[in-house]
Amino acid sequence: MRLSRVTAIAVATVAMAATVVTAVPASAADIPDVPAVPSKAVAQEYLSALTVDAEGTGDGYSREKFPHWDNVEGSCNTRETVLQRDGDAVVVDNTCQPTSGTWTSPYDGKTWTDAADVDIDHLVPLAEAWRSGAAAWTTERREQFANDLTNPQLIAVTDDLNQAKGDQDPAEWLPPRTDFRCTYAKMWVTVKHSWQLTVQDAEKSALQSILDACTS
Repeated sequence: MRLSRVTAIAVATVAMAATVVTAVPASAADIPDVPAVPSKAVAQEYLSALTVDAEGTGDGYSREKFPHWDNVEGSCNTRETVLQRDGDAVVVDNTCQPTSGTWTSPYDGKTWTDAADVDIDHLVPLAEAWRSGAAAWTTERREQFANDLTNPQLIAVTDDLNQAKGDQDPAEWLPPRTDFRCTYAKMWVTVKHSWQLTVQDAEKSALQSILDACTS
């Protein structure tokens, strides 16, 4: 039976509401176990050490040149590992697919009960990395970058926001949750510093402005 347009919209709205636990922003410090987020002072050192250069072109870029998601342990790949790390009370089946749990996106403070509503964001997007130096890397190094669990490069977020962000840098896009922006900037400079990627003038200026407003 074909639903009317009004009925279909109503059903979709109810289904979406069923997966959202809350949209109230939590504390800016509630990022679950994301590794290596530095202090303001260390982030400033990292930012000052970054090489400023004009961004390269996207010529030749494709996501396939950054192989992901790698197997991590047992049947769990990188994506599934981050879902477990960043979620609360996550239960998985024998293929490591989440069957229950909750995920709070630090980008907007929304909490989800369906893993399908959550994306694993490459904080420094793959295309941004390509234009900032990764075009010259080997495929093996790009694969390591795309599956980096050591630095704060991977984080579970609301899927629509990840798609809205695309490959934009902090001069072009920031999380709508303003009390997370300081952490976001510190994570960004850490990843760029760790992987020796360059920054543009506008990108560095935006990051500096955010760090200047950080309290710690």
